[in-house]
Amino acid sequence: MYTLLKSEAGAHPEPSFPGSIDLQAEERRSRWRMYPVTVIYLACLGAVLAFAFRSGSAFRVFAFCAVGVAAWTFVEYTSHRYLMHRPFPKGPGLARRVLHYLFDALHADHHARPWDGYYINGHLDTLLVSSVLLPLSFLAPPYTASVAVVVFFACYAAEEWVHHGLHFWNLDLGYFQYLRRRHLYHHSRHGVGKAYGITSGIWDAVFGTRIPAAERERLSSRQDAVAAESL
Repeated sequence: MYTLLKSEAGAHPEPSFPGSIDLQAEERRSRWRMYPVTVIYLACLGAVLAFAFRSGSAFRVFAFCAVGVAAWTFVEYTSHRYLMHRPFPKGPGLARRVLHYLFDALHADHHARPWDGYYINGHLDTLLVSSVLLPLSFLAPPYTASVAVVVFFACYAAEEWVHHGLHFWNLDLGYFQYLRRRHLYHHSRHGVGKAYGITSGIWDAVFGTRIPAAERERLSSRQDAVAAESL
């Protein structure tokens, strides 16, 4: 259950930390919330790709896999910036009421309590969208839109695991550490309005929300413990 509204708490609520946090318990809570949607989307991916490679052109399959990945990177950025970080206050008219109901509570709790495993990921909320898009994709020529759609939602599941890891893991991998420092910066008061991409910074560079060059250089040379202090 969401507790904060962006129209009241602000688009980037300041994080608060209680005196004692059981990070292992929060990690388990976040992880278990992701299992159902991960299994569903990977099963859809496996089934569609199995039939696609048996019945269709491998080049076409790979091409539409690339379309799905590219579409996801764009939606990851735009949804994070324009839905999760934008307030949707109540107002007159059906459209404003619907937008307020659907999106005003998104993400505020996560920024206020970035350690809380209940607010790390989206759980099952994308199933409504996927249950509409996937059947519609089969109206297109075989193994075109359907491949792109299942890859798109598999990318969503992968991004949720990456986001989970950025908050709870400390893997000794160069790119992971880069993403981790970058995401911690996004959660800090210094990173307000920057670094909306989670798995990449491509669209931040395109739309001008990239972390400033001096800050990028500073973050790239910092140790994880120091980077975490930015929260």
